[in-house]
Amino acid sequence: MKQIDTNRIAETILAAPGWARVGITAPAPHIRSDAAQELARAVVAAIEKHDLGATSADQPALPL
Repeated sequence: MKQIDTNRIAETILAAPGWARVGITAPAPHIRSDAAQELARAVVAAIEKHDLGATSADQPALPL
């Protein structure tokens, strides 16, 4: 991913599980931490999915 797209990140956060979106406002620190980790996983998964087909000129494709 060459440029961070804030709209795409916002869409990904809104598509994350509802408990995680609500959980980041929980009074218990362990719930906030679990929720933040889930939101982070959702963002990373979206980035990896988007970049899955992208290849770099510095990284040659391996024959399978």
